[in-house]
Amino acid sequence: MVVSVRGAGVVVTGAGGGIGAALARRFGAEGARVVVNDLDAGKAEAVAREIGGIALPGDASGIVDAALDALDGTVDVYCANAGLGSGGSEAAGEEVWAAAWDVNVMAHVRAARALLPGWLERGSGRFVSTVSAAGLLTMIGAAPYSVTKHGAHAFAEWLSLTYRHRGLKVHAICPQGVRTDMLAAAGSAGDLVLKPTAIEPRDVADALFKGMAEDRFLILPHPEVAAYHRARAADPDRWLGGMNHLQRTWEARR
Repeated sequence: MVVSVRGAGVVVTGAGGGIGAALARRFGAEGARVVVNDLDAGKAEAVAREIGGIALPGDASGIVDAALDALDGTVDVYCANAGLGSGGSEAAGEEVWAAAWDVNVMAHVRAARALLPGWLERGSGRFVSTVSAAGLLTMIGAAPYSVTKHGAHAFAEWLSLTYRHRGLKVHAICPQGVRTDMLAAAGSAGDLVLKPTAIEPRDVADALFKGMAEDRFLILPHPEVAAYHRARAADPDRWLGGMNHLQRTWEARR
C-alpha cells in the first residue's frame, strides 16, 4: 500500500532540529502542507523556510487551534515529536518529573483531545508519537525519561485499540540512538548504550513512511529492538539481569 500525503495538513512538534526536522522535511518533500512547531522560534522558522512550511513556535501542548487556522481547518497528520530527555534517578526533583510528564505524555493527550472529535466525525486521522526504544525497554541513568516514554507508548496503544475501527491510524516510533542534540546530551550513558548503533534523523523519517505504507503501529528504525522487546516479555528476570550488568558497566566507567 502506498500512502500519499500530498496536500495533507501535517503538524510536527519539536521540529526545529533532529527527528522532528527530518519528519517535517520528509512530509514537505512528499507534498504535504507542514506546520513546523518548536519552542525555539528561530529554528522553527528556518525549517519552515527550507520546506515551504508554516512556522508555529511555542509550547507543543497548545498549538492545535493555531495549527487548524494555519491549515485552513484541517489537520490530517499530527506528529507528537517534542520531548524531553530528562536524566536522573528517583531522586530527580519534582520539577524534572513534572516537566517530563507534561511534555512526553500530557502534550500527546492534549493534542488527541483537541483533534479526535473532528477526526472521528470524518472517519480519518493519523497520530504519530515519537516514543523511543526507552518506551518499550528502558534507559539507564534516565528514570524520568524512561517512565514517561513508557507512558507515551501506552497512550499511543490505547488510542489505536480504542479508535482504529473509526478510521484513526496511530504509529509509535521507537528508535534507539539517533544523532541529535538529545543524544549528545545523554552523556556517558548515551555513549555506552546508544552511540554505537546511532542512526541519522532521516532514517527515522524513512522508517515512519515505510511503516505507514505497511499500516504498522510499531515503527522500529532499529530492527533489533524487536528482539529485545520479545526477550523482555519472555523472561523479565533474565532481561533485568542483563540490564543491571549494563548499569554496573556504566557505573564503573563514570
